[in-house]
Amino acid sequence: MLNVLVVGAGFSGAVIAHELNKAGHNVTVIDERNHIGGNAYDYTDEYGIRIHKYGPHIFHTSNKKVYDWITQFGEWTTYKHKVKALLKDGTYVTLPVNKKTKEIVGEENIIDVFYRPYTRKMWNKEIEELDPNIMKRVAIRDDDNEYYFPDDTYQIMPNEGYTKVFKEILKGINVMLNVKFKHHMESFYDHVFNSMAIDEYFNYKHGELPYRSIKFHHKTLPMPKVLPTACVNMTHEGPYTRITEWKNFPVHGVNDKYTTLTYEEPCDYKDNNGERYYPVKDIDGSNRVIYNLYKELIKDNMTFIGRCGMYVYVDMHQAINSALTTVNKFLEKNK
Repeated sequence: MLNVLVVGAGFSGAVIAHELNKAGHNVTVIDERNHIGGNAYDYTDEYGIRIHKYGPHIFHTSNKKVYDWITQFGEWTTYKHKVKALLKDGTYVTLPVNKKTKEIVGEENIIDVFYRPYTRKMWNKEIEELDPNIMKRVAIRDDDNEYYFPDDTYQIMPNEGYTKVFKEILKGINVMLNVKFKHHMESFYDHVFNSMAIDEYFNYKHGELPYRSIKFHHKTLPMPKVLPTACVNMTHEGPYTRITEWKNFPVHGVNDKYTTLTYEEPCDYKDNNGERYYPVKDIDGSNRVIYNLYKELIKDNMTFIGRCGMYVYVDMHQAINSALTTVNKFLEKNK
């Protein structure tokens, strides 16, 4: 039996902790936040509406292994996500761009209406300065499909929220919150799985890795409903990239008199209490070069995981799949 420390109680850390605990190892999980669940943490507000504190999380995948793994923790509801974009004139159109959206906006205007203003707000850069793969995350389609994830076999949301799911994943495991990782902790464990920012861990020896962050502004209004869909992207000038109306999701509470909205304002992580959400993939790959220099410093008794540890943007299903692959390799090696 090994003594293992897992730094971070988000998906990457929780999956690894669960599998290690199931295999009979002694596992401790720490997180500097005051809650489990990482960026998928949710809660019910005073109006009975479930809020995702760090923005909307819709679980979607075509990976049956990942689907089977996550759905063992609680009951889930099928939900096919639709998103609208709000144009300057107040018109709502479907996003990702489909045939009808092209007809309304004009195919020649797609980049300037949707991608360019969003990129400036989200990344504080021009499109030409970023890795082209970032643009591919939001496709341009030639059909009339209105769904945001049209190709994913499984699209679900947890009936009792993500926080309850994490409680089930971490059941029976020693979890300590409000605890920040310190280097001396490593001496008490055989191995450490660490989701903290890799450049911070190595005291920025090769320089800082840039991240973007989001300030979430939650607002409750005395009206039954505001938006046509759960999420609306903002195409015009202004600080916000997206607004979410939580009641428009299934199993997120019912209130006929009030609705809660969340406005997302992108910023540099240093302007948001060091909250790192999105690694910046520049077009020349220089940030990845810096990450690789840090990667060479990793010792045999440590594994870096998650967005900040691996300097990669991943969705929930990708984080789970990566964590399962990582922990299975570790368990095989330490039979």
